[in-house]
Amino acid sequence: MTESIRIACIPGDGVGPEVVAQAQRVLEAVAEVHGGVKFDFVDFPWSCSYYLEHGTMMPEDALEILAPFDAIILGAVGWPGVPDHVSLWGLLIPIRRHFQQYVNLRPVKLLRGMRSPLRDREPGDIDFVVVRENSEGEYSDMGGRIHSGTPHEVAVQVNYFSRMGIERTTRYAFELAKAEGRSEVIGATKSNGIVYSMPFWDDVFNEVAEDYPQLKSRLVLADALAAFVVTQPHTLDVIVASNLLGDLLTDIGGAIMGSIGMAPAANLNPEGEHPSMFEPVHGSAPDIAGKGVANPIGQIWTVKMLLDAFDFGDLPDAVLDAIEDVLVAGIKTPDLGGRATTQEVGDAIVDRILGRGGR
Repeated sequence: MTESIRIACIPGDGVGPEVVAQAQRVLEAVAEVHGGVKFDFVDFPWSCSYYLEHGTMMPEDALEILAPFDAIILGAVGWPGVPDHVSLWGLLIPIRRHFQQYVNLRPVKLLRGMRSPLRDREPGDIDFVVVRENSEGEYSDMGGRIHSGTPHEVAVQVNYFSRMGIERTTRYAFELAKAEGRSEVIGATKSNGIVYSMPFWDDVFNEVAEDYPQLKSRLVLADALAAFVVTQPHTLDVIVASNLLGDLLTDIGGAIMGSIGMAPAANLNPEGEHPSMFEPVHGSAPDIAGKGVANPIGQIWTVKMLLDAFDFGDLPDAVLDAIEDVLVAGIKTPDLGGRATTQEVGDAIVDRILGRGGR
């Protein structure tokens, strides 16, 4: 009996539609190899273009429309002329929060065929994962502005940390480390400068760590940890961090992988009560949109993470192996120093998944 997985696709802006199309092709190839699964895609045009036409990033009932799907694939959000706080808070953030996608999972791994900007680092030297709290923390919408446009103007932004939010994200990080056979969980903190919320984060982290005596754990100041990502990436295993700190650390992670265009992310509802959403870390890249040279690997890697979430055995690893084989063969987009198009990279990865080799 064939299992049908319904996937809502929001290609979004800029290069988003180009890379999402390649990710869909990869999943179709996986379905052909597996034989017992079918992926049904439904595309939605919600984007900055949609906003410019309708005055909203997505329709009022968008979350109700998305709720029945098994997963969501997001391309990119953002376009010149639409402020980032409008585009992100009008689409990405509501989806994350409404569907309790409280874990943002971002692997940092130097793949075969890639050269890190870090000197003398080889595949195997960089292989850690960041578990980022994804629903509260520094990215709350609590606060406001007063006396706007006057010399007395004031802006207040409230950082919101709850015991539930910290504990469930930290526990996910420890469970992930245990499941993957990793040895240590590091908690990113800034308790030397942020006097209330970060010591609270530290306390909850330490409480959760007591339930996992088989794993090493430690708290590291985020600024020092940012330096370690660059100078000592081989010492890192699993990092758990607040919304803002996790965001910053993972962009550094994307850079040491060789290109931010390589970096994937999964917005997870670990309980499976709501759809999870899979997106690359890169933005919409307006400067290369429509030129057919966008790097699709970050987006394709996100569907590897989608397959992980549905527990498809060895298939997720087969996708990552195909990506690495293509990189080793030198089939790369211009951001990686190659001359291949988005389509050609997608073709080569699909060929390898289907066992056709490719050029």
